[in-house]
Amino acid sequence: MRGFGYFVVMFFCLLVFMGSTEGQLQMGFYSGSCPNAEKIVQDYVNRHIHNAPLVAATILRMHFHDCFVRGCDASVLLNTTSSGNQTEKLATPNLTLRGFDFIDRVKSLLEAACPGVVSCADVVALVARDAIVATGGPFWKVPTGRRDGTVSRTSEASNNIPPPTSNFTSLQRLFANQGLDLKDLVVLSGAHTIGVAHCSSFSNRLYNFTGVLGTQDPALDSEYAANLKARKCRSLNDNTTIVEMDPGSFRTFDLSYYRLLLKRRGLFQSDSALTTNSTTLSLVNQLLQGSLENFFAEFAESMEKMGRINVKTGTVGEIRKQCAVVNS
Repeated sequence: MRGFGYFVVMFFCLLVFMGSTEGQLQMGFYSGSCPNAEKIVQDYVNRHIHNAPLVAATILRMHFHDCFVRGCDASVLLNTTSSGNQTEKLATPNLTLRGFDFIDRVKSLLEAACPGVVSCADVVALVARDAIVATGGPFWKVPTGRRDGTVSRTSEASNNIPPPTSNFTSLQRLFANQGLDLKDLVVLSGAHTIGVAHCSSFSNRLYNFTGVLGTQDPALDSEYAANLKARKCRSLNDNTTIVEMDPGSFRTFDLSYYRLLLKRRGLFQSDSALTTNSTTLSLVNQLLQGSLENFFAEFAESMEKMGRINVKTGTVGEIRKQCAVVNS
């Protein structure tokens, strides 16, 4: 008869096996394999982000778009292949993404220090956090150990990334698909407190809301709409002009975005949608009644949750040498 010790050993071996195949994100994952990895990222961000503060918003958006398709695996960074595979970069939601060169420069420094060790997925996650902190925004923990995916498809980005034209039902579904709840939806939408958007993301609200030219979204404050038409997006076909998502405060991570929502001045339909549901509207009001520190804490919690979506760890995926192409 096998003794108790045998079962203890077998149970321990099972735990080790599970850990080796599934893997887990952990704080300081590179402390042994590349001790200066996180410092290299932070130092580069701190040196260069002030030359282009809007990069913080664009890379935060990149991180969001990456995690919503196949998890946080840097699949959004892959270029279209020579075989003609159309990658996420070519999907409509990603055509206005910026900051790929910033990620590439950070990755090249890490490759010089520790070749083949730090994943592009972790680079995106760390740069997004460090860039937001460097521009006065909240800090959140970024456990590392993500590995890079080798598949990237345009169709998956189009189907999974919430478009700016989303109504509440669509937003709830797309967030729930990633394990994110209504609180995460409201808090993460607060990222629109910084950065800019192209007119093409919302001009239908000004000129063609019902599909009939000349119709305007009645949910958009009329004075705000008139100002946008007169000074910013002067036609339905304007694809180049950029507009502050949080006018007057678009470089500052604050609660102004939520105040604008209650004034019907959210730029996107997806912003306005947060006020059409009693639960999300209540959450908006709770954030406004709380402190900025409370918002930062809530944002940090949701970002940590988002950063764990369907991550590849252990032996799944690879560590790309260059973020735009899979290893040969």
